[in-house]
Amino acid sequence: MSKLPDILIVGAGIFGLAAAHELQTRGYGRITVLDPGPIPHPLAASTDISKAIRMAYGPDEQYLLLAAAARDGWLRWNEQWGETLYHEWGVTMLTREPMAPGGFEYESYHLLHKHRFTPERLDGDEIIRRFPGWQPGRYVDGFYDAQGGWAESGRVITTLAQSATNKGIDLQPGHTVNEIIRQGGRAIGVRTQEGDTLTAGEIIVCAGTWSQLLLPELQAMMHSTGHPVFHLRPPEPALWQHPHFTVFTADISRTGWYGFPWHPQAQVVKIANHGIGQRLHPVDEARVVVAADELNLRTFLQDSFPELAAAPIVYTRRCCYSDTLDGHFWIDRHPEVAGLTVAAGGSGHAFKFAPVLGGLVADRLEGKPNPFGDKFRWRTLAAATQQEEAARYK
Repeated sequence: MSKLPDILIVGAGIFGLAAAHELQTRGYGRITVLDPGPIPHPLAASTDISKAIRMAYGPDEQYLLLAAAARDGWLRWNEQWGETLYHEWGVTMLTREPMAPGGFEYESYHLLHKHRFTPERLDGDEIIRRFPGWQPGRYVDGFYDAQGGWAESGRVITTLAQSATNKGIDLQPGHTVNEIIRQGGRAIGVRTQEGDTLTAGEIIVCAGTWSQLLLPELQAMMHSTGHPVFHLRPPEPALWQHPHFTVFTADISRTGWYGFPWHPQAQVVKIANHGIGQRLHPVDEARVVVAADELNLRTFLQDSFPELAAAPIVYTRRCCYSDTLDGHFWIDRHPEVAGLTVAAGGSGHAFKFAPVLGGLVADRLEGKPNPFGDKFRWRTLAAATQQEEAARYK
């Protein structure tokens, strides 16, 4: 054990904690995770009260298979933790026009069936019968997938952090890394804003939307975008509670809107936009939801959920994505700096893969083959590269 390299992980979000657990399982000693803290960090993408868990990825078979493996992992985590942090309450994906070849919902529905999953097709009448909160006649097609739902994201991070500590992983909040120390073509340590210097045999940068600040060579392929998130307090909670309402997407590739059923602890309905977002600097610019964002939300609600149209907004945040130009994650060893691995570029859709992210990172660090590794490799992207994640409103 003492001959194995020590690991220093920068960032205690979902990438960093998943990697720490997997590497500890593989026998690595002296694993240290640095984070500005608190954990979960309030500005990290992996915090908040909920994240959607779905297998639907349009025509992208690799993502579907990875999401299916992750779903199995979520169910195992529920058993291991002795509490349900992944709620398999189903996902409803609806369209304003009949599903057609090439569309996100059409391709998702048929690919799920190809792999022997059983999403249920819904027409306009069935949508309203089963989910009466939707505006009658506005959404005419889509499907319901019972094998999906949502995870209590902030509590998942808290649980993973506590579990890491219990396993002997050295979790150190209060350390804001602002430099990767390189020497002779190798990463040998980090310096922190607080004035500390720490060395390690292997460094893994899992710093989310701050990753490109630590590694300027990523800035041509990765940037930060902010996306509005709203928590609403509806006047009639029963209409938005499971099973009468589920995690949903509302013609998402053409609108960006998605959301969640009534959260039993927070007592809110969360709605957000998975779209173009606002390009911003992760440190120097404020992450605020502005009046135009709220106007767009109210317009969407009036059109889709009229009973929510006047519901008070009790909390907002601008979730900051670590966006790669093509929308795929960035998990690989640095091609020019030994001892340095990057696991970032979540692009607004990584959290659902939490149970399998650690394996992806560890395989890349060890140079082991992984069927999904090439998709997330270190790559050169032209400035005109387009987002490829099928659900993303572009």
